[in-house]
Amino acid sequence: MTVTANRLEASGGQTDSVTLEARNVSELVGFTLARLGVGHVFGVVGSGNFAVTNALRKAGVAYTAARHEGGAATMADAYGRMSGKVGVVSTHQGCGLTNAVTGIGEAAKSRTPMIVVTADTAASAVGSNFKIDQDGLARSVGAVAERIHSAESAVADTVRAYRKAVNERRTVVLSLPTDIQAAPVAGNSTPELPLLPPQQFAPAAAGVAQLAELIRSAERPVFVAGRGARGAGPEIAALAQAAGALLATSAVAHGLFEGDPYNLGISGGFSSPFTAQAISQADLIVGWGCALNMWTMRHGSLIGAGAKVAQVDVEDAALGANRPVDLGILGDSGETARSVLAALEGWGHNATGLRTVEIAENIALHSRWNTEETEDLSTAESIDPRVLSRELDRMLPRERIVSVDSGNFMGYPSAYLAVPDEFGFCFTQAFQSIGLGLYTAIGAAKARPDRLPVLGAGDGGFLMAISELETLVRERIPLVAIVYNDSSYGAEVHHFEATEDELAVVRFPSVDIAAIARGYGAAGVTVRSVADLQAVQEWLDGAKESPLIIDARIASDGGAWWLAEAFKGH
Repeated sequence: MTVTANRLEASGGQTDSVTLEARNVSELVGFTLARLGVGHVFGVVGSGNFAVTNALRKAGVAYTAARHEGGAATMADAYGRMSGKVGVVSTHQGCGLTNAVTGIGEAAKSRTPMIVVTADTAASAVGSNFKIDQDGLARSVGAVAERIHSAESAVADTVRAYRKAVNERRTVVLSLPTDIQAAPVAGNSTPELPLLPPQQFAPAAAGVAQLAELIRSAERPVFVAGRGARGAGPEIAALAQAAGALLATSAVAHGLFEGDPYNLGISGGFSSPFTAQAISQADLIVGWGCALNMWTMRHGSLIGAGAKVAQVDVEDAALGANRPVDLGILGDSGETARSVLAALEGWGHNATGLRTVEIAENIALHSRWNTEETEDLSTAESIDPRVLSRELDRMLPRERIVSVDSGNFMGYPSAYLAVPDEFGFCFTQAFQSIGLGLYTAIGAAKARPDRLPVLGAGDGGFLMAISELETLVRERIPLVAIVYNDSSYGAEVHHFEATEDELAVVRFPSVDIAAIARGYGAAGVTVRSVADLQAVQEWLDGAKESPLIIDARIASDGGAWWLAEAFKGH
């Protein structure tokens, strides 16, 4: 079967149209995904996914070979979040898919449009060592299970999987049984690919009128945008200006309102004291594509006793899911913001609200932790993680893309490292797994090669993912990895009231991560003081031909400021 696909040229990002002759179902699926517009494929190749992976490559889809399928899955997730294109994971049947499950679960829980192209055992191979219930496994972590049923349905099956991923924002596991993969395909015509653009859900007129009335009645409104509003920043900001509202985001939408003088930054555990106070004093909080969950609202403590709460989301089940709301609107955030702004036209009210010169000055001075005075906990052998993060924020180029692993340290890169926009911060934390940070940073770097990739990780998570350091070096990605090294699983050390003997299970001997990094071919430096950061500046001033791993020996913070709040939900 003949398929016409657009192939990306290596130089300049141009595309050319190529006609490809699919000999079997594997090639047909790969060529069809390429024609649909998937952006990049990450994977570990075995016998079951060899043909389909090479079909994607032949059709011009860029491929990155990971060292572990778990790494490949999170790379594709991060790529999709930061590029706006569909990332693809390619795995072998059975064990290849199970290796990827944590990354698939993270993507599914984050509603990342992503496709996992995985081989599956033939229906007749009932005794195969590779045989598992792949569909059940996918569904168990929140992904959608699809499969290629026959040579005749292969294109329709592939299109259905793609549309499910894009239009419903789902992670789809597309299984290709090995016997069907090898089936020949007939016909010389290019198959039709009936695609409709993602539907923009217009809100009901009654909901628009009710939200407009809530805004008219509010004196201190605050808008909090989440993952579902990442494509609606300008519309929400325009409405906020008309309403006199301050702006904030959940962690995953960090950077959406960067540059707006009335942007409070991240709402929740990472908030500065000023930001937390400003949100808690609001008399109206509107969540835009935001779950208003325990993280973003600090278990409800950021919602004042008399505050009204409205929530806008495209998912009916999301409305009021985490806390009672006074108004729930089923609709796209951008469409809803535009409609409410139109409803407020001719209001005749000078909606200054919280948008005063004094508030703007306080936001500039106090909305970020960087400007807050804190005691320096540094010792002769270790650096205060706040001092470290503040200095690196000053040193690193502003055009950066920051990825953050999970752990006690995670508030430091999240709150201290500024980002240029919502495509400058990648936060793979829906599954709350440590060890995803390095994978995330690689995928994000592939999505935005124009920006300096920066990773914040703990020693536990970084060492868990260490095999992908080879991928980072091989791909010549000029990443700066900040490893907040306290030789422990710090969250557990600081959270549990335990004896020293009990804490031995989460403490480890000192590991020379900088030396390990150099063994992989990266640049590695050990930082115990501000003076040691001179080596980082020298790397920044140089050719940046290999990644830089900063083994930062951090002083104990006694438990990060956000940690007690976070563990209330465990």
